[in-house]
Amino acid sequence: MTQDGLFLSFEGIDGSGKSTQARMLADRLRAEGREVVLTREPGGSPGAEEIRRLVLEGDPDRWSAECELLLFTAARRDHLERLIRPALARGATVICDRFADSTRMYQGLSRADLRAQVDALHDMMIGIEPDRTFLIDMDPETGLARALGRQGVEERFESFGAEMQARMRAGFLALAKEAPHRFRVIDGDRAAEAVARDVWAALP
Repeated sequence: MTQDGLFLSFEGIDGSGKSTQARMLADRLRAEGREVVLTREPGGSPGAEEIRRLVLEGDPDRWSAECELLLFTAARRDHLERLIRPALARGATVICDRFADSTRMYQGLSRADLRAQVDALHDMMIGIEPDRTFLIDMDPETGLARALGRQGVEERFESFGAEMQARMRAGFLALAKEAPHRFRVIDGDRAAEAVARDVWAALP
């Protein structure tokens, strides 16, 4: 794939503030006159949003980790075809709230030992990584309290509790060490403006 635009992702445990930071970065880049596509996963395209509702709503045990992996990969493929690739091809900056690293963590490590299958499906069906991934690092207990405080309908993963949050944080930090050229770890336990300054300084 020829990529003319810039592909950025935000990752972190639930409640880390990554969605806020994605919006703040998008606003700043737009203020500079850049075309920015702000999107999310799972979701971002009509088909992927339908899959999002299937996966994130309902009982925590509704799907096995294997089923989740297939559903998330299908959603990501649709998202890639219909939104991400066209935006990058015309030179836009794509900012994605979660991408494949979340699947590597949730389904690959924290829910089951499926990391090899996650990577194999990613290579086969997706084949792209962000140019830069901002990992907003946060204490697991603080993040969980923030996430549960949202009181939305999409609380399926938050309901797995603090232990999973802690495993997720450790997994994300390990991923950052695997791909130091792509990841930038940002301390999220500060005012949003301070976090945003560090994100801006870490742009590629």
